[in-house]
Amino acid sequence: MKNNYNLRSHAAKAIGQVLDQGQSLSTVLPAMQSTINDKDRALLQELCFGTLRMLPQLEWCIQQLMAKPMIGKQRTLHYLLMVGLYQLLYTRIPPHAVLAETVNGAVALKRPQLKGLINGILRQFQRQQDALMQHAADNNCRYLHPSWLLKRIQQAYPAQWEQIVDANNQKPPMWLRVNRLHHTREAYLQLMTQAGIAAEPHAEYTDALRLLTPCAVSALPGFADGWVTVQDASAQGCIALLDPQNGEQILDLCAAPGGKTTHILESAPKAQVMAIDIDEHRLTRVKENLQRLHLHAEVKLGDGCTPQQWCGNKQFDRILLDAPCSASGVIRRHPDIKWLRRDRDIAELAGLQAKMLAAIWPHLKSGGVMVYATCSILPEENSEQIAAFLQHHYDARLVETGSPEQPGRQNLPHPKDGDGFFYAKLIKI
Repeated sequence: MKNNYNLRSHAAKAIGQVLDQGQSLSTVLPAMQSTINDKDRALLQELCFGTLRMLPQLEWCIQQLMAKPMIGKQRTLHYLLMVGLYQLLYTRIPPHAVLAETVNGAVALKRPQLKGLINGILRQFQRQQDALMQHAADNNCRYLHPSWLLKRIQQAYPAQWEQIVDANNQKPPMWLRVNRLHHTREAYLQLMTQAGIAAEPHAEYTDALRLLTPCAVSALPGFADGWVTVQDASAQGCIALLDPQNGEQILDLCAAPGGKTTHILESAPKAQVMAIDIDEHRLTRVKENLQRLHLHAEVKLGDGCTPQQWCGNKQFDRILLDAPCSASGVIRRHPDIKWLRRDRDIAELAGLQAKMLAAIWPHLKSGGVMVYATCSILPEENSEQIAAFLQHHYDARLVETGSPEQPGRQNLPHPKDGDGFFYAKLIKI
């Protein structure tokens, strides 16, 4: 374990890998966090997530403070400046420590000749902070979303887009799923109270608890023993709709990292569950989650567009298709999504979703249930997708979720509720 490192330079490198190389923080951060002390891992995550959450605002401020942008090999120093500004604006780290550590980041990035420039810009920002932030609030960067995505949200939700954008720009709430095989939600809530952890139950999803203040999983009663899992409330809604039963053959398609697979088995421990994902690395997470909760499923590598390759002609009583999507409903959890996604991606994703729906439908038994779900808020991936499917599949009937004209149920992100999530429940006639 290295002790001689500069956390701000690590954050600048990670942000560069996202913005310049198109990698996600969930890919970049674990490798970086493995090289630093335990106590610094949470701060590194906060610096990266926070900087990307506030990116347009920080970018605008730097543009006002510098005559010309840093380009080429100096680009990482530009991201270092963003990290410095984020700390001054949004953390409780003392300003003198912010300046010292951020300036030292230039040395760690092998640009010691730019220490003076970094120091000067940060000090200039401190002097002009109030005026700059007022101007930033009046500027278009105040929404903190790329223009193409903001336009799509405005078109889809003309009356609600500002609340959606505001929720996207906040830190997410921490939701838990109580393992009903061990405790009722009420019993576990009492254990939480005894441990000094304040939480409140979700009004609709019967296993869900929201922590009033997020905490480390190690502080949660019985976490290591599988009593509870960290999972957003809206994600838990999938299993309420799927309603799995003991003895059934159930398919969880696009299953990684396994939150819904394990929820199915907590709800119906004697069901025969097959969990499929196309990403071999992420399937490891499915296996780890099953192991922690002492549950069993058949975990297989497979492409949802070609199910015959991994299940032959097998049919299932219930299918959960948690389809690949834009992830536009979980931006508050993954702010890098705003900068990794492109407008053209939406049509491509909608095409993939349609292909998966058509491919897996023959593997649902007559009378069987399929739940189509995404963590998106965009109609092209959700209600429009299901409306098109119903038009082409006369043996599919929509139940419990919306109408044929406006099929499915759309949850929108909310500071005290779940993420943005879409569900449609179909029965095969």
